[in-house]
Amino acid sequence: MIAAKDRSDETVPAYSWYVLGVLVVVYILNFIDRQILSILAVDIKRHFDLTDDQLGFLGGAAFAVFYALFGVPLGRLADRWHRVRLLTIGLVLWSTMTAISGMARNYVSLSFARMGVGVGEATASPTAYSLISDYFPARKRATALAIYSSGLYIGGGVSLLIGAKISQVWDATYPGGGVAGLVGWQAAFLAVGLPGVLLALWVASLREPVRPPEENPSGNSPLRDFFVDLSMLLPPFTLFHAIRRGPMAAFANLAMAAAMFGLAIIMIELTGNLPQWSAMAFGYYAVFSWAATLRRHDPATFRLIWGTPAFICTALGYGLVSLGAYALAFWSAPYAETVLKLPKDELAFVLGGSGAVSGFLGVILGGRMSDWLRSRNPSGRIVVIMFGILAPVVPIWLGFTTDDPLLFYAMNFLAGMFAATALGAAAATTQDLVLPRMRGTATASFFLATTLVGLAIGPYMVGQISELSGSMRIGVLSLIGVAPISLALLIYAYRVLPEAEATIDQRARAAAGA
Repeated sequence: MIAAKDRSDETVPAYSWYVLGVLVVVYILNFIDRQILSILAVDIKRHFDLTDDQLGFLGGAAFAVFYALFGVPLGRLADRWHRVRLLTIGLVLWSTMTAISGMARNYVSLSFARMGVGVGEATASPTAYSLISDYFPARKRATALAIYSSGLYIGGGVSLLIGAKISQVWDATYPGGGVAGLVGWQAAFLAVGLPGVLLALWVASLREPVRPPEENPSGNSPLRDFFVDLSMLLPPFTLFHAIRRGPMAAFANLAMAAAMFGLAIIMIELTGNLPQWSAMAFGYYAVFSWAATLRRHDPATFRLIWGTPAFICTALGYGLVSLGAYALAFWSAPYAETVLKLPKDELAFVLGGSGAVSGFLGVILGGRMSDWLRSRNPSGRIVVIMFGILAPVVPIWLGFTTDDPLLFYAMNFLAGMFAATALGAAAATTQDLVLPRMRGTATASFFLATTLVGLAIGPYMVGQISELSGSMRIGVLSLIGVAPISLALLIYAYRVLPEAEATIDQRARAAAGA
């Protein structure tokens, strides 16, 4: 183990860059396992006779709700336990569940497998963000987080190439189904899932930074606390926690449960999609229950995250950026295959390669620019997030209204690159607004917005509008409508962030002593 400290005036050691490299490889595999569904979507739709909104659920909420919810207690566990060990366990779990996705025999079993992938992958970013924040000083943090985040785009792009190639070769070799009747898309899931178990051995070799004593008080039982945190999210334990806090807390919990149940009923009646809205209602109720309990058990952490408008507006503003980014990442390949009639191998090569390059360029340039702006203006990083929501609007419009494949590919590249600039800036901003001991929890809370707002809604929204309008093109173009909402949130964050960052210690002490 090595001691964790702020090395603001020192050269970053070579081992820090080595750890970052390993974490990038893990994140690449993370997104291969997550995004491979996109290139296989048309085959899965045909195999199980699904609708676009059902595909949107598989690509969004089925994964996102469980990823977000388990990210909360796992993020808290990352603040208290051995992060390298936690990441190793998570990698084995999500890789196994990806392989199990390849053995799914119906829509329901595939949905449950995707939920399992979400639970496992929830370990990745809280542990990685916390490790990176220990290994890199504040002046390099956005750049390091941006480099880590490049794995998102590399993995997403590689998943298209791998998924298309494996499925096509398998189906050509075994036209009627191969071993155990598996078809091409199932073989692709198996092929990308199993290597993760071997990668876990490499991850387990990393050194864990030693936490300062104040961040790891004696007598703590991290695993016990994890299960307590998990019970804050899962009914009926959520109600038990509320009852212990008093009658008003119990009433508020029941009122929220009733409101979410009623909203789910209305939306199910309107859309006919039971899994999507059941998962969304469960997710938002669980987050409310957890936040209410966190307020009682750790008021300082609650105050710096949920009680800080700068944090909330940054997270939600970027959540809407990710809504568009996740929706484009999922639907670009099915759109090109069904609307533009492009061959799967061509679009996998072009979209996969351009997606990896555009995302990598965007996130690295955005990270560097956000660090540069932050050194001159406390709110400078927010400007980069604003760019990430506004700049993709024109490329999305041009790319998804043309019938020219070259223009579609070019605009898809630009939209992906522009949106990617925001990630490192948003992630670093949320890390800067909390104390070091709260970084894992802050990461989990940040990812609640990127998943329950972005991933859970984005792919589904496009699929649902596609079903209602009869046009996948209209479904994708509807993403432009979220830009004004995101911009309004980010403008507010820009105004209030300097004071919020300057008063972190003061507000934490006040909340702890209240």
